[in-house]
Amino acid sequence: MTGSDYGNLVRTHLTRVEQHNSSALDDVAELVLAAVQADGTILTAGAGHSLAAVAETFYRAGGLACVRPIYHPELLPMHGAISSTSAERRSGLAGEVLREAGLAPHDVLFVFSTSGVNHYPVELALEAANAGCPVVAVTSVSASAQAPRRAGTTLAEVATVVLDNLVPPGDSTYPVGAPVTAAVSTLATTFLWNLLMVRLLDKATEQGVQLPLWRSANVEGGDAANAEMLRHYQTRIPQLG
Repeated sequence: MTGSDYGNLVRTHLTRVEQHNSSALDDVAELVLAAVQADGTILTAGAGHSLAAVAETFYRAGGLACVRPIYHPELLPMHGAISSTSAERRSGLAGEVLREAGLAPHDVLFVFSTSGVNHYPVELALEAANAGCPVVAVTSVSASAQAPRRAGTTLAEVATVVLDNLVPPGDSTYPVGAPVTAAVSTLATTFLWNLLMVRLLDKATEQGVQLPLWRSANVEGGDAANAEMLRHYQTRIPQLG
């Protein structure tokens, strides 16, 4: 295998991800559509590089306006690489973050964590489930199976629905047989999120539901189109300020 084959490797992986998650994507789209119809909030959370997926869900062109990112500065590697790993493994942080955000049964919590074994993602899911809030895990079941169970269980085991990004243990994909580079988790996870957005739009259209979708601020009329949604959601989503 040569570097020129890497694109084929990624395309093959994304095709597998789409096929594997076909049924689960329908289930998640129903959960999210119900939350939108109930004027609920879609909360999205992750740690480390999984925060790239959280950024994908929030305040971007074509995205849902009712998304609230769950975030703590200690979890971002750019604020301290070693300390971010420690924070993800620390019990109790998830509870602090969720108490600040608030949860309701008509909300949906997405937890992005490829390994799915550290305290932060697992405790996010447990706290939300205890509050009666559905939890969608975007994770790798195979990576979780081989990782140390630091929290005693895995994100996949405690979630309401699992979207499996099929990322191999260690995340790297190249070269095949002895991978040392080219992590695929960010590509696979953001692909899953956008597959969900497509399913959601189709279901909403079928049911005559108008989704609150952001327009690009860099196209004519974008700011005006977004103004009403900002007024509606800004009080409950402070990150929109």
